[in-house]
Amino acid sequence: MPTAGRITISDRAHVLFELHKAVDGAREAELAGSSIGTTKRGIGPAYASKATRNGARVCDLKDWPTFEARLRALAADARARFPSLDYDVEADVATHKALRDRVLPLIGDTVAIVNDAADAGERILVEGANATMLDLDFGTYPYVTSSNPSIGGVVCGLGLAPSRYGAVIGVAKAYTTRVGAGPYPTEIEGALAEDIRAIGAEYGTTTGRPRRVGWLDVPTLRFAARVNGLTHLNLTKLDVLSDLATIRIGTAYTLDGVTSANVPAAVSDLERVDVVWEDLPGWLCDISKVRTWADLPDAARAYVARVEALVGVKVAWVGVGPGRDAIVTQPGAV
Repeated sequence: MPTAGRITISDRAHVLFELHKAVDGAREAELAGSSIGTTKRGIGPAYASKATRNGARVCDLKDWPTFEARLRALAADARARFPSLDYDVEADVATHKALRDRVLPLIGDTVAIVNDAADAGERILVEGANATMLDLDFGTYPYVTSSNPSIGGVVCGLGLAPSRYGAVIGVAKAYTTRVGAGPYPTEIEGALAEDIRAIGAEYGTTTGRPRRVGWLDVPTLRFAARVNGLTHLNLTKLDVLSDLATIRIGTAYTLDGVTSANVPAAVSDLERVDVVWEDLPGWLCDISKVRTWADLPDAARAYVARVEALVGVKVAWVGVGPGRDAIVTQPGAV
């Protein structure tokens, strides 16, 4: 499909090379039993190159000698750290040289483009990936990604000032999931976890790894709402819980005899917390065809209302199935 006029690549974006993937794998192998659980797609090493100021940006493709020199310098630096690194710099150089002619027409100043659109009164939708608890600054460090998938990533990554935002919508499942290692207070084990994983198709989008599943964790969701300044919630996959007679919600943590609704910074503390549970009745019926708030079972609406009360953010939309139209809008919430 033609991309001209439809896709713009930011000239300030950093380039992720095959080199970064190779380094990612080498670092995970080096960590062995203490590995982070990375996807090994090179994200962390690419961000490390950015932070140490020896990375290559998309704008560098306009000056090929500079781009190639940066890549070769990166390769030499990585080889000094990992002498037996399985990486072919000549192949990586050739790949990017071949792609260059296709990419150059797509490069643009996205800061200007987005802000010009905002000045003209156009509607702008920004979609994030990952989740707040994987945020480099606010997540369960070190079991996090290398970027800011919180609202800060919009400011720093897009160059669109917070004063421009009309709404900040948090997307959260009616239960929780996590891919990779790290503390998980509300995690579900055994057959129930397998059932929820199967019904919800909980496998990593990038890697296909089975996701860990758990009950809704209010302290983390409330934390995410505060960090991001959420104005609305979109609660997805409510239908996945339809076969359960009882649905649990983790409402708070108890650590060393003290109960709190806040999330501790240290993962060593998060690993030791006891969860304060609240059990709600399930609805025990298929809701995947429901499209209006009034048609949701009373127990399903009560579950949503309880989440709202505990988190302090209105649930404007409820997902009841995998289809684009499988959304129920709560009257008066928008």
